[in-house]
Amino acid sequence: MTTTAPIQPPGAAGGAAPIPAPAPLGTPPASDPTTAPLLTDAIPADGAPAPRDPGPTLTDLPAHRRWDTPAFVGLLVLTAVLFLWNLSASGYANSFYSAAAQAGSRSWSAFLWGASDAGGSITVDKPPAALWVMALSVRVFGLSSWSILAPQALMGVAGVALLYRTVRRHFGATAGLLAGAVLALTPVAALMFRFNNPDALLILLLIASVWATLRAVDGPRTTRWMVLAGVLVGLAFLTKQLQAFLVLPGLAAVFLWAGPVPLLKRVRDGLLAVGAMVISAGWWVALVELWPASSRPYIGGSQTNSFLELTFGYNGLGRITGSEVGSVGGGGGGANAGGNWGATGITRIFGSEVGGQIAWLVPAALILAVAALWLLRRAPRTSGARSQVGAWLAWLLVTGLTFSFMAGIFHAYYTVALAPAVAALVGIGSVLLWRRRTTIAARTVLAGTTLVTAAWAWQLLGRSSTWLPWLRPSILATAVIGAVLLLAGPGLVGGRAGRSMTGVGAAVALAASLAGPTAYTLQTVSTAHAGSIVSAGPTVAGTGFGGRPGGMRGQFGGGQLPAATQGQPPAGAPGATTGQLPGGQTGTGPTGAGTGTAPTQGFAGRAAGGAGGMGGLLNGTTVSATLKTMLEAGASQYRWVAATTGSQNAASYQLATQQSVMPIGGFNGSDPSPTLAQFQAWVAAGQIHYYIGGSGFGRSNGGSDVAGQISTWVASSFTAQTVDGVTVYDLTSPTSGSSSTTSSTGA
Repeated sequence: MTTTAPIQPPGAAGGAAPIPAPAPLGTPPASDPTTAPLLTDAIPADGAPAPRDPGPTLTDLPAHRRWDTPAFVGLLVLTAVLFLWNLSASGYANSFYSAAAQAGSRSWSAFLWGASDAGGSITVDKPPAALWVMALSVRVFGLSSWSILAPQALMGVAGVALLYRTVRRHFGATAGLLAGAVLALTPVAALMFRFNNPDALLILLLIASVWATLRAVDGPRTTRWMVLAGVLVGLAFLTKQLQAFLVLPGLAAVFLWAGPVPLLKRVRDGLLAVGAMVISAGWWVALVELWPASSRPYIGGSQTNSFLELTFGYNGLGRITGSEVGSVGGGGGGANAGGNWGATGITRIFGSEVGGQIAWLVPAALILAVAALWLLRRAPRTSGARSQVGAWLAWLLVTGLTFSFMAGIFHAYYTVALAPAVAALVGIGSVLLWRRRTTIAARTVLAGTTLVTAAWAWQLLGRSSTWLPWLRPSILATAVIGAVLLLAGPGLVGGRAGRSMTGVGAAVALAASLAGPTAYTLQTVSTAHAGSIVSAGPTVAGTGFGGRPGGMRGQFGGGQLPAATQGQPPAGAPGATTGQLPGGQTGTGPTGAGTGTAPTQGFAGRAAGGAGGMGGLLNGTTVSATLKTMLEAGASQYRWVAATTGSQNAASYQLATQQSVMPIGGFNGSDPSPTLAQFQAWVAAGQIHYYIGGSGFGRSNGGSDVAGQISTWVASSFTAQTVDGVTVYDLTSPTSGSSSTTSSTGA
């Protein structure tokens, strides 16, 4: 059963209430009659066994207040508005994943494997769990911006709800509400829960894995909860591979230390969780590795058609070492070990463009986590409250340090993986200190944390100094007022007035702490984003490719859409304009006008006859009405209506026509898929109608040059025509005297 501490008698009239004696080990602090109604919680004692399933609900928690449920519902409604408002302005957002979702909605085979195209030539460079959600939505509701992006927003709402429930279980409704609000107002979270990268599903599953592990710590059914935690991490692996495992050290340590069963049973349950994780993720991995390679799509991002290579190479150890075969702009060495992805080091998540995404409350989270552990230091081994603090802190530290020192591909939006841990620690630590506010030590920590947060916001806002210039001094002034009221309230004015002053100080301090990230978040949701590299908030001077100093964000084709294109239909959709998107395809590429010659391959090379370059790599192109009509003519006769180098460009044509378009070489154009012989055989069999030149990078960082080989063969075997500035070859009409027919047989 659960218990609450007895109420202390009030002090003398006009005086401050006495400081309560320290609570027994593992019990919540004594209730204080001076506590403002909206800032108190009676919580179950840590040592008490958790109720049996279905567990506590919003109506049976101890000291449940009438405002708890309406406040929770209000939090979810506001979060939904925040994540869903103006959602369609981003069009298809990341067309790379949108095209794969469209393919999965048309072909169950493409759905199963996570193929980029319904023809099944190659998969995306991630496992398919996130695509399954989008593809089912498109299958049910049809292809649109909303059917692609709304599931991501709803995952964000679910993530906020689950974080609230997790934190509330041990720390009460106020802590849960604060944690949920911080998550919703984290700029990079608002960005990624409105975007169609795999991160939205990843974060939801990882929050759920922490929730399940903490339920196991509470007991008594430890086995079922640990098995569920393993299943959830396994599904997270099928979403974004090894990144899912960054939470495992914290979850394992927490359960092995605090599980309410003997050590051998804890070890057994931990092993069962690992087994469940392997099964929930491994069935698909085994299917890919055991299935005949000739009858499934090529595994995008790998050089050997192996998902294991993709997992431990390009998307695994390569991200740590910077050795990612086939990537564009890989890691470097020395002080700038991240190469084009920015300098590595302990300050990485605080610097340059990355800081404004996630770091607003990271210092506060670390301070409050230490304070929470100190306040819970005498709790028993099985304390669910202390276990929860440990789990979130381990998540923050392990993931943060990994991001800080990884020398391979790194984007600012990856830091969304830190948001739940930061939010939970802020909510927990703030409420624990508030409950001890009758002590000068607790008020000092709260006041100091407020000032540190405001000073850090001053620094972050200074990186966009022309954006809302009044906000910096306002935050600083508000924080000082809040800190003074927190510290001096009980001392300056006795009795109820002093206590009210402290409450006002807490509210002012909270407003100052959240003002910066809230402003960034509102700017983010009011701005359309598209491409592969996106960032939250206003443009930050001095950052370029991958957040590296020296340029402006978005210059390589990803990021915010220009105001002229926001709110317009996706490229190729009815009513869409042919205006230029970032990195869009035009008649003149970065190296000059399109001539119809074979594309030049390599990092520095650009594809003639179109955009190419980083724009073509990191964002899609705008498909003209004439070219769209041309591709759609007789489309049902072909397995692929067209082929082109690079997944982003292929995705644009596929989304415009809703017909299968082959992305030669995968995302970077550097995968050996298809081989020249395979491509020639498909052409000879009449399965590909057109080849679209002038896009993608082709060979890079040791990757395959098959895209260059194919483009050279096409240019020598078929006649080029220019359609609205784009070079197109009709593969059903070889030039007279060409050797395309004999070459296609591999002779």
